[in-house]
Amino acid sequence: MDFKASADWTFPIPIFYGPERIKDVSNLCKSHGITRPLVVTDKGSAELQLLKNFMKQLNSAGLKCDLFSGISPNPIGHEIYDGKAAYNSGKHDGIIAIGGGSGMDGGKAISLIANNDDDLWKFNYNFEANKSLQAFPPLICIPTTAGTGAETESTAMVTNSKLGMKFCLWHPNQKPIAAVLDPSLTIGLPRNLTAWTGVDALVHAIEAYCVNDLHSPADGVALEALSLIGENLKVVYARPDNLTSRGAMLVGSCLAGIAFLKGLGLVHAISHMVGAEYDTQHGLTNAVILPCVLKFNENEIINKINRMHFSQYSKPGDFVDFYKGTCNLLDELEIPKTLKEIGVGNDRFHELAVKARKDAASFTNPRDASIGEIEHLIEEVYSVGR
Repeated sequence: MDFKASADWTFPIPIFYGPERIKDVSNLCKSHGITRPLVVTDKGSAELQLLKNFMKQLNSAGLKCDLFSGISPNPIGHEIYDGKAAYNSGKHDGIIAIGGGSGMDGGKAISLIANNDDDLWKFNYNFEANKSLQAFPPLICIPTTAGTGAETESTAMVTNSKLGMKFCLWHPNQKPIAAVLDPSLTIGLPRNLTAWTGVDALVHAIEAYCVNDLHSPADGVALEALSLIGENLKVVYARPDNLTSRGAMLVGSCLAGIAFLKGLGLVHAISHMVGAEYDTQHGLTNAVILPCVLKFNENEIINKINRMHFSQYSKPGDFVDFYKGTCNLLDELEIPKTLKEIGVGNDRFHELAVKARKDAASFTNPRDASIGEIEHLIEEVYSVGR
């Protein structure tokens, strides 16, 4: 496939793919009646030249836009309320969420409460739909990393600092009106973030495919994501300016994000709570946890290993092959082996396990895990790792 070409897709939302497609966003806004968009990104992206160019482009097209960049790497509840205040004070009529996972999570979470006075945490994944909600603002998502895959849904991971937990916030009636996948935006991504976000996408595909539910569309896109990531992650790590592989990774990441609507697993359940407590980078945390969870789930996912191995490595393989291949990939990407190496403490294993057991991702893990088993897993990842 030619990943330097452009393409428009309609599944599961309108997706506009191709290098320099970011230049189409102003016309996209106008076609949906957006005249005053609030651009939301994370603190680390606000000063990037691509953001400055984007804001200039929107303003030159006659759109009266402002930038809200008060989003942390692990978005916090009060930041979402600050974003709502910026949206209302600027009399905005749409939101453009641009950046990595945190920037898009921030923009999506702001869109949930921008026109509503409901408490943010009422949008928790297991909420009961409130039929009296005002219409959500139109939302456009633009990823600048190939990892999160968060651009096709309203789901947003936000930390409740009072509880020290991450929650998945969303509403079934809030869908992005468009996702813009522009691989040229990922060219300048540092090598470590290329690795961390790339493995994040890999984990999405693996965990989604391993969920024991009948969901053939999700399984299909998960396997295609594994194929694209398997062929291109090491390429973009070694040659960051390779636009073809950057494009393939961006599509693979998007597909993996679509797949995990089926569910995730213990890698994410643990990672969410570690990130909430220790503010670790999400993709990196996933990468460190992945091997131990693979071993924990071995007997329940054994019938799915060969298909995943074939998709990722273009040849058959058993669990030992897949596990070794995963560990070798993490080594090549210079991923630390333990949670201790990324700044996690050893004094809250039980607390993290209790919280991880409550995470929605733990409910779809292929092997049910008790709090004690999760605590043991955390101890193992902390001290031994892969």
